[in-house]
Parts: sequence; structure tokens; C-alpha cells
Amino acid sequence: MRRLLLPLLLVPGVAAAAFAARGPFACAPGDPATSLPFCRQSLPLRARARDLVARLTRAEKVRLLVNNAAGVPRLGIAGYEWWSEALHGVSNTGPGVHFGGAFPGATAFPQVIGTAASFNASLWELIGRAVSDEGRAMYNGGQAGLTFWSPNVNIFRDPRWGRGQETPGEDPAVSGRYAAAYVRGLQQPYGGGGHHGGHTRLKTAAGCKHFTAYDLDSWSGTDRFHFNAVVTPQDLEDTFNVPFKSCVVDGRAASVMCSYNQVNGVPTCADESFLRGTIRGKWQLEGYIVSDCDSVDVFFTDQHYTRTHEDAVAATLRAGLDLDCGPFLALYTEGAVAQRKVSDADIDAAVTNTVIVQMRLGMYDGDLATQPFGHLGPQHVCTRAHQDLALDAARQSMVLLKNEAAALPLSPAAHRTVAVIGPHAEATVAMIGNYAGQPCRYTTPLQGIGRYVKTTVHHAGCTDVACQGGNQPIAAAVDAARGADATVVLVGLNQMIEAEGLDRTSLLLPGRQTELVSAVAKASKGPVILVLMSGGPVDIAFAQNDRKIAGILWAGYPGQAGGQAIADVIFGHHNPGGKLPVTWYPQDYLQKAPMTNMAMRANPAKGYPGRTYRFYTGPTIHPFGHGLSYTKFTQTLAHAPAQLSVQLTGHHAATASSLNTTTHLGRAAADVRVSHARCEGLSIPVHVDVKNVGDRDGAHTVLVYASPPAAAATAHGAPARQLVAFEKVHVPAGGVARVKMGVDVCNGLSIADRDGVRRIPVGEHSLTIGELTHSVTLGVEQLGV
Repeated sequence: MRRLLLPLLLVPGVAAAAFAARGPFACAPGDPATSLPFCRQSLPLRARARDLVARLTRAEKVRLLVNNAAGVPRLGIAGYEWWSEALHGVSNTGPGVHFGGAFPGATAFPQVIGTAASFNASLWELIGRAVSDEGRAMYNGGQAGLTFWSPNVNIFRDPRWGRGQETPGEDPAVSGRYAAAYVRGLQQPYGGGGHHGGHTRLKTAAGCKHFTAYDLDSWSGTDRFHFNAVVTPQDLEDTFNVPFKSCVVDGRAASVMCSYNQVNGVPTCADESFLRGTIRGKWQLEGYIVSDCDSVDVFFTDQHYTRTHEDAVAATLRAGLDLDCGPFLALYTEGAVAQRKVSDADIDAAVTNTVIVQMRLGMYDGDLATQPFGHLGPQHVCTRAHQDLALDAARQSMVLLKNEAAALPLSPAAHRTVAVIGPHAEATVAMIGNYAGQPCRYTTPLQGIGRYVKTTVHHAGCTDVACQGGNQPIAAAVDAARGADATVVLVGLNQMIEAEGLDRTSLLLPGRQTELVSAVAKASKGPVILVLMSGGPVDIAFAQNDRKIAGILWAGYPGQAGGQAIADVIFGHHNPGGKLPVTWYPQDYLQKAPMTNMAMRANPAKGYPGRTYRFYTGPTIHPFGHGLSYTKFTQTLAHAPAQLSVQLTGHHAATASSLNTTTHLGRAAADVRVSHARCEGLSIPVHVDVKNVGDRDGAHTVLVYASPPAAAATAHGAPARQLVAFEKVHVPAGGVARVKMGVDVCNGLSIADRDGVRRIPVGEHSLTIGELTHSVTLGVEQLGV
């Protein structure tokens, strides 16, 4: 059980006294191996790695194929634990991180679904940079690794998914941009050059997970270890794989993790077309591919994909896996070589890929103290700047869902006594979600609200978040609300309801929470503010329709400073600007959409409603992108072209056959394959003037959606609209800010056909920005004579 309040970790003298620096990983000064080529920093990294691998015995190499890699004492190489986590702060979820001593905690930022709601890519990168400071400092002190298996960029496809909280939400464009920004922040590449970071050094090494179509943990008798996700090439291309491509191509991540599930009958960690073909081939990953933990054993033991252990080794190494989180490859690879199912060359290739990443991290450069980040220590963890950033991130993550008659913000002068009610009123651990570490400190909602008002009256109203049974103290909470000037009710979910290995069966508030909220609202003489903590969406139609509930705020899992951020929004110190990164569906959606149905597109003939705002057209509790402010913004289109030409590449420029025409239901649609287009620099400039016409400073997110020509949408089943650009801007009251964005034609305006081929429709595309609509006609240049 974590303590309510940790002392501030800002006592340099104490920290320094307890700090024990890690010794060199390899190539220590004076070591005989230091003179060998793999220790020579002047040589190319691949040459150094190959030299090292050539010196290893087969047995030594096999013990490097697993997360708890053994050392090679004869060459002065230490053992290494690859499994560290840093989803939203350095986490001790994996065995690579240990808190205690000089590092009793680390800054706990909001859970990812919350920071995604900020729609602020600069913030995402800043959080990554802060986490990398703390992770590198803990590595220097021997209490963390440098290979962080974060972020999780799986699409939040189904509202029940217990791990949706870890993701940036349901939109591929948002998830892709988050992946690239957070990875850049974590890795902070420097020095060298080369394509996709192949010769750059890294501060830490990020890893995007879980590739691919992984978004079911345990639901209605199906679990992730046995699930075969049946996915069309179209859905893979335009939804599930989009964030991973951005992670590798734009973020230049050092690793990708394959998932437990099968996709179309093949375990992802044994799928050569995925690992060698897509990740390393098309996207040109310069790094390593790692299994989810024990997933090689899972596809042998649980999925019975191969007949023998050695066949499983062969399947995964030949597919392109480099590292096994788990002991499987250490146990059975030598046997697979003996049976001639894999070769030494297969092992060498995998070990080379992992060693190069270690070298990029400086592990083969001798003394840590002489390296670029060797100075980082306890004084760089839980700094005031990092804790302030955690508070700022929590504020930006808040989404105002309802504000009846501008009841919010509350006034400390008018609302001197506030009843603080609900099972999350004194939340601590619940605020940080999963894959979290030990926070520097907590500020609970009750503490945060107490800083604004003269008197707080606290009653939980439920014995716990589950709020089940007849002994719930609802009556006492009602009495408290009856006598207060205002009431804040904090309810929602926690890791006992949505978590890894635990998907939800309902979108309603748990147990008797709804009863608590309604009873308190009915009795309260002052305004009632409902605050929801959750990762996934909740059907709160009852509260939306209850006029006694003046305001509703979604807080996600807001991290260590969550209580302060909630209070800052309620009392107007911060003007909320967050937007929902997921669709909030009504409860009856669940009866129409089994979690096991991976199709994104609706099938009206079968009563299947489709998924996410891109394909679902039914009723919502709140739509994707919803979020209110205490001020009002207007948008004006300042600049965007009406026409743009797509040029063709190479020999495609001389033949009209590059222009594809599809006839569907009597309508002709013309398009160009993205692979035939000159994509570099092909962007539509969109400039929007945002005016704050209210009386409060605030932040506004400009969301640009694109809709393809109707014929193309019909012919290829394209989404009716999809987000293609977004930017967050702060605008003072009465002020105007110009937001300049670019819509990437090959990424944003292309659509995937049913075979998963990306095509750019020719003709009139519509851009929608709030109430604004602008048409851009795409043409094609140089199509023969």
C-alpha cells in the first residue's frame, strides 16, 4: 500500500550521500577487452556489434536472447535486464526498475488517455523528456534499465478494453503523433546521423507496443493468450498499424513489441510478413523487435501453433524476433540449432540488433561519468520542474463535459462550505492508473479543494469504488450535501474494474455509484459538480439529463497532482481545454458490438454499428473531440488552397495506367496509388485564425477533419471523416492567434482500399474545422501524352 504523502525528494545532500553510481557496463578503463574493436568508439556501431558477436560462443549468444540477459565476464560485459517501463513516468511494473534508497520515487504524470485529451504534442514530448531524465538518472544509480517498453499505441477500439487507459485513444492520427512525440522525448537522439537513427546515440531507448490489433484482454470467455484477431488488410492499413508506422518512421523508435494474440491465424511474434516484411522492411526499423512477456511460450503452450519447442524457436527467430521477454529462447534455441531448425546466422542477426541498441545507449563506451548523461543522479528525479509539469499535464488533461448555466467555475467567496463526496474524494493510488511507479507525492482531490474554501465536509458515500451491497453510507453523504454551499462528487472506475487482464462488461458506473450521485444531487441546495475518474468511457446519460447536476468533469487518471488539477479547474484557476480522445457510447452499444469482432466498419445488414467516430454513426453520450471551455472561441479560415496537383514518380509519370478508376454501384472513382505519387513536401497549408471572444484566457484545439470525394468513399469504404491535423493554441481573452497547419496529402487524404493499398482519391475533398468547410480539389500531373 502506497503512503498518502511521500516527502519531497529534493534534499541534495541526503540524496548524494545515498547515491551509488553504476559501474561500466562494458569496456571499462584498464579492462583487457577495451583494446578490442567492439570497444572502439571510432568504429561504426554495426562493425563494433559484429565484432562482439563474432567473439561469443553459441551458449553465450543464446543467453543474450532473453530479457534477463547474462553477462560475459571473460569479455568484461555485465548482465542486463531489458524490461523497464515508462508509460507515464518511470515505473516498477517490470523487473528492471527498483525504487528505494536514493530513488524512493519518480514523477507520476497523468495516465496516457488523459494527456492525449490535451491534444498537445509539445506536452507529450516534454513529458517524455522529463521521464528520460529520471530514467537515465536511475540507470546511473543502478536502479533502472535504459530500454523502456513504452509507449502503448494500440488503438482504443472497444470502450470495454481494460488497457485502453494506457493508449492515446481511438484515432490513428492522434495515436501516431503521440507515438512519435513521446518517443522523441524519451530517446532524445544525438550525434551521428544516418537513416532512421541508425547511427545516432540515444539517451534512453523507447519501444512501441503491442504490434498489432491487440485490444482484448479478457472478455466473455476469450482471453488475449488464445484470441485470433480476424482483421482485414484494410483495417490493418488504415487503423491498427498507423500508430506503429509513425512510431518507427517518424519517432525512430529503437524497438517494437509484438503481441500475444494471433492475427488471421498467425501469432504476431511468429509472423514474418509483419516483423521482417513490415516493421524492418517497409518501415526500416533500426533497432530490435521484442516479444510481449512469455508470448513465445504462449503461442507454443496455449495456442499450440507449433508441434515442438524447437519449432517455436524457429518460427519466431526466422520471423524476425530479436529478443524474448521470458526464458523460452534461452531454454530451447541450442536444441533448435542441433536439430537444424535455426542456424547460428539467425542467432547472430538477433543478437547484433540488440547489441547495436546497447551501443547507441553508450553501454560499450566505458565509464558512465564521462558520457553525455553521466551527471544525472537523484537530484534530477522528482524535481520541482518535473512536478510542476505533472500538474500542468493534469490540468491540460481535464475535459469539461457539462456546464449548465455557466455554473462553473465555483467561487471560493460564494461557496465557502463544499461537500466533497464519493469514493475518489481521497484518491491516491487510483489517480495514477496502471503501469505506474512510486510517485514523488500525492495531492488528493479533498486536499486540492480544501486549499480554495474555508470548510470542506467529506463523506465517501461508498465503502469503496465498487460501491456494492446494502451497507453503503449514502445517507451520510446526502446529509452533507444538504448543508453545503456546493457539492463535488468524485466517482468512477479503478484498476479493480478496468485493468490489464480485465475488460469491462458494462459502461455504467459501478455498483450503487449512480444512486449516490442522484441522491446527493437531489438533496444539495447548491451546485453539484460531478467528477469522473476513469480510463474508458462511461455512460453518464443520467447525469447529463439531471438539471441538478450543474457540471461534469472527466479527469481520467490524472497522476500525482490530480487532486490539485481538479480543484484548479473547478475554481477557475485553470480554464479547461481538454477534448475527449475516445467516443463515449451508450450502454446498449455493447449488445451490438462483441469485443471479438475486429471490424472497424459498420455492417447494417447484421446490425453491427462500427467502431470509433470514423465509422460509427449511432447515438453517443459524448462524441470524440467533445470538450467545453469557460470562454468562447471562433474560428476563421485565413488561408487554404482550392486546388492541388499530385505529381507521379518515375515511370509512373509517363503512363495513364497509374490513374486507377473504380466503378462501384454505378459511380466512378479515380485515384492514384500513394506508392506512385511524389509525396515529399506534398502538403495542403491550412491557416486558421482563432479568436477568444469570451472574458477568460484559454486554450483551444483546432481539429481539421477530411472527407474524401463521395465516389471514392463509396467505392472503397472510406471513413466519412477522419482527423488529419490538429494544434493546440493559447489565446488571451479578446485576442486572436493564427494557427498554421499542414495536411499531408499522402497520409491524411489517402484512403486504404479493401486490399490494404493506399490510394489518393482524385477530385473534391472536404476539410471541416468546427463550423467551417473548405473544398480542395486534387488533380494529377504528367499523365502521358
